Amino acid sequence: EGGEALIPLLDEVIQRSGANGTREIVIGMAHRGRLNVLVNILGKKPCELFKEFEGIAPQAQFVGSNGDVKYHMGFSSDVGSPGGPVHLALAFNPSHLEIIGPVVEGSVRARQDRLGDDGEQQVLAVLIHGDAAFAGQGVVMETLNMAETRAYTTGGTIHIVINNQIGFTTSNPFDARSTLHCTDVANMVQAPVLHVNGDDPEAVLFATRLAVDYRIAFNRDIVIDLICYRRHGHNEADEPAVTQPVMYQFIRQHPPVHRLYADRLIAAGVITAEDFQQIDDDYQASLQEGDEVLIRPTIDDASSYTKARWDFYLDQSWLTPCETGVPLDTLRQVAERMLTAPPTMELHPRTAAILNARRQMVQTDSPVDWGLAENLAYGSLLWEGHSIRITGQDVGRGTFFHRHATVYDQNTGEVYVPLQNLKPDQGRFRIFDSLLSEEGVLGFEYGYSTSEPETLVIWEAQFGDFANGAQVVIDQFISSGETKWGRLSGLVMLLPHGYEGQGPEHSSARIERYLQLCAEQNIQVCVPTTPAQIFHLLRRQSLRRFRRPLIVMTPKSLLRHKMAVSNIAELAEGQFRNIIGECDPLDREAVTRVLLCTGKIFYDLLENRRKEDLGHIAIIRVEQLYPFPMEEF
Repeated sequence: EGGEALIPLLDEVIQRSGANGTREIVIGMAHRGRLNVLVNILGKKPCELFKEFEGIAPQAQFVGSNGDVKYHMGFSSDVGSPGGPVHLALAFNPSHLEIIGPVVEGSVRARQDRLGDDGEQQVLAVLIHGDAAFAGQGVVMETLNMAETRAYTTGGTIHIVINNQIGFTTSNPFDARSTLHCTDVANMVQAPVLHVNGDDPEAVLFATRLAVDYRIAFNRDIVIDLICYRRHGHNEADEPAVTQPVMYQFIRQHPPVHRLYADRLIAAGVITAEDFQQIDDDYQASLQEGDEVLIRPTIDDASSYTKARWDFYLDQSWLTPCETGVPLDTLRQVAERMLTAPPTMELHPRTAAILNARRQMVQTDSPVDWGLAENLAYGSLLWEGHSIRITGQDVGRGTFFHRHATVYDQNTGEVYVPLQNLKPDQGRFRIFDSLLSEEGVLGFEYGYSTSEPETLVIWEAQFGDFANGAQVVIDQFISSGETKWGRLSGLVMLLPHGYEGQGPEHSSARIERYLQLCAEQNIQVCVPTTPAQIFHLLRRQSLRRFRRPLIVMTPKSLLRHKMAVSNIAELAEGQFRNIIGECDPLDREAVTRVLLCTGKIFYDLLENRRKEDLGHIAIIRVEQLYPFPMEEF
């Protein structure tokens, strides 16, 4: 209470954008005002909300949920507007302030991509911030910086800052920030900022109309700074007068906004005092009855043509077999087109040599290296009609000069993406070198994957070490989003891993941390050691009706290791092997010791065993660490 003007503000965003062709609005917000938004904007029935407070209603409608507090749960509904129904989605979020921002942006981009060229006009992102968090959390800057980039633009976001001039117990602006306004961070993208008095509802609606019209006209971000106050404490048990005695002496004497506005209308002769009292009584009665109080009723039979189909992926087991081989003829067709640039392009000599060498691998059945196998995984999926999205720092070429999914004309600088030019009816392939961000970008890709199950969504860290810059996303969403909120995700994280002479900052993806997060089959952690394994692993993630995040410890030195190769026939048949048994023809009777290992150390062990002729030691590779393949073991 104190920021009630947020409700007419949001209603105006929905109605005005809906009148101009918007069909979906995804809202990201934290705790402040969330219950109000749930009931008065999305149409959640008060009786359902009150039951959650009383602990007599399950918050989650899915099996195996541990649940979450009321202030984190998402909701969706369809609300009428002058232009037709608008689908509203309030995103599930953790307590970590502002981290929902890039997740919402990713969800919006996925919905826009699904709709095609008109997607930006049909789907809108609305992010609701607090003043302290908007100024204080770095992910806000990262998200703003993504707004105009090719990989992450969503055609403009409407930002609403609930500026109640306090962050828990911190109200002195000299403690909260180093800028005049809490919204000054938005100046970095030249986003207009509309400062408006939350006690003046008509001014709030004027600012809202201006913001919506600006976004429609220019497809750029805009900020509404709703200057208000917090009538009560930070939460139900908080006593704010302990730390803000003078502020709360004033607030307790200050009439609420609905009373102030009613007095204005009564003084102007628009309504009478009796009219106001009747409106207030009717609303209170509706709350007591517990039925829907939304002034614009929700629509039960609105079209769902834009919505993703998740029903195919529910109640699936990771044990479900999936054949991922591709016929040799198809592989050769894909390779020929994937390794051919337009004749007018002047490629860099090193790039041309790599493409020629890979063409020879396919044509002569020579051993296939990692880069070719990975690209063939993408190419074969696209050939079959599946879509792929890859982002991360330097992913087009690859940090280690191994991917070359994008090639460059040395004379003109023109960029050519062979995987986008395989055949007319192929799947959609998007690959973007990301801005230099981990937290914002990974949050975006997670959000994208939760709204587009049919697309293989991949984020690659420049080095696996740097993934912990996005630890909040990993902890609060990727590893726990399903058990808290029932949100499935097929996101793939490629994390280059290995201690290979580049020092402690470029060596470890902290595999132990991901294994600590494993429980109840929430994520998959794999360490493939051959080109065939990465080929089948990526194809399995796309083809199998099982959507869980996949964490892959990818190699560096193995990209060009003479022993880390596969025959192309291994790509044509079979599937990903969770465990790879002994590769040499050892005498079974002579074996007295079995070594279990994972990752590139296998090749060191194998070379040393062969060198020392240690035929009594067998070496087994565990390629999937979680879920651990106990049935095969």
